[in-house]
Formats: sequence, C-alpha cells, structure tokens
Amino acid sequence: MSVAQLKVYVGGEVVPADQPQISVFDAGFQSGDAVWEGMRVYNGRVFRLEQHLARLRASAHAVRLVLPLDEAGIAAAIEETLAANGMTGDAHIRLMVTRGSRSTSGMDPRNAPPSGTLVIVPEHKPVAPAPAPQRLRTASIRRPTPQVLDPSIHHSNQLNSILARLEILDEEEVDATLMLDTDGFVAEADTANVFCVTDGVLRTPVATACLHGITREIVLGLGRELGVETHEDKLTLFDLYTADEVFVTGTVCELVPVTTIDARPIGTGEPGPQWRRLLDAYRALVQQETAG
Repeated sequence: MSVAQLKVYVGGEVVPADQPQISVFDAGFQSGDAVWEGMRVYNGRVFRLEQHLARLRASAHAVRLVLPLDEAGIAAAIEETLAANGMTGDAHIRLMVTRGSRSTSGMDPRNAPPSGTLVIVPEHKPVAPAPAPQRLRTASIRRPTPQVLDPSIHHSNQLNSILARLEILDEEEVDATLMLDTDGFVAEADTANVFCVTDGVLRTPVATACLHGITREIVLGLGRELGVETHEDKLTLFDLYTADEVFVTGTVCELVPVTTIDARPIGTGEPGPQWRRLLDAYRALVQQETAG
C-alpha cells in the first residue's frame, strides 16, 4: 500500500496520509516533544496492546503530557484506523502523542494545549520468516544515561540513534550499529535491544541506558520458561565478542541473529540454536495470544 492509499489517524479522525495533518507549531514537529509506541498486528489483533498502552501512559506521565484519550479510547482509535486500511496482519503501527500545537514557537510546555495530539500510522511490514542475520559495528555516539535523558521515557526524539546510524550508511558490510553507554558498557543496538548467549546463559544489558523493551521482557520470560539461566548484567564489548550467540530484539523485527560485531565473527559466525529456540517460542506465544 502506497502512502497515497494509506489512511492515518490524527487528532480524532482518520484521514489520507498524503495530506498535511500536523501544524507547523506542533511540539512534536518543532522539538520532538512527544511519546510513542511501536506495535505489531497479528491475526487482526495488536500483540500486547495493554502493555504498550501502559508504557505509553507511563512515558506521558513522566513528561507531564496529558493523553487525549483513555486507553479504551486509544484502542478504539487503533481499531478504526486498521479497519480503514483493511489491515488484519503483517502490519506495524507507530502511535504517537505529541504535546500538541503551540500558540507560538519555543520549548515552553505552557504554550501547548491541555492535552496532546494522538497520531496513528499503520504500515504493511511483514516479518521475514527467516530473519536476515545482522552485522553490527560499534558507534562512537553513546546512549545517554538517566541523568541526561532517562531511557525509560519512550520519547520521539531519535536523533541519538540517527547519528549512530549515519556512521555506517556507506559501509556495505555493516547493517546497524551497536551503542555503548557513557561508561563504555553495552547499551543496545541503534533500533533494538541486544542479547548474548555464553555457555548456555542468556544475558542482556541492564536497562540503565537502553529502552525497557517489551520484546526484551518477553524474551527474558521465555528463557526462564525454557529452563535457560537468564541475567541482566553490565556487559562489555568483550562479552559480546566472545559470546556463543548474539541477537537483537524489538517489536518490528522480533528476534534477529547477529553474526558479526566490529568485523569479528560471533561464535561460529552463523545464527545459533538458542536464538532459534527463543524465536520459535516467541512466535508460538504470539499465535497463542492473538489467534481466535
């Protein structure tokens, strides 16, 4: 479906995506002053919708942004938007709430309306049955820590990730970047959380400089259910270089294996068995929760 055919939800109504919808005075447009969620649709249902909306509510509360609808209202708006596009699966939703259109340019939140503007953008984005392995390179740009910008806030200003991705745009042998925190510990990839497996133990960075990812949380739970020892640790590049397996997780990509980091092969240089086992368990869970 092209942009010209796509319908999006903006401020209370479903409208064509190729028509101007957001004011040039909108706080999200001017300053990235907004919170957001990425969701995936399977079998006509949004996977873990309640969890995503709870995180949206928490992020909005943290930045004193009033949501324009309650969670039931947002869920209804999502359903309306999906129906307008005839989307029942293989779809990704980007849902944003900006602080709204300011009365004048500038960063002062007092110039914004009492509640934010809800925007819902659905797109047809199938998940690859066999995800292509990723090759990562460590970025020079670091992830901010909570004293700079708390990663628990799922905010819309993604320039930090974009600056990291810009470093590898012209590198044919690299797919994405790995980002460290300001102390040199592994944070996450530029668009996904990261895991490693060493001697059968599943590990992921502590969430002090990375998003509290919903897929990350699910994978930790699935690991425990499968009898895998799991840890949230302070990880270094050495831990990833010498791991048996590395993979990244996210709502858009699900679980994707990483085969090289900084030109070093990870394990055998091929996707590993624990990644495959966890991906199968994740997809089974998705079907269990969305089928019927």
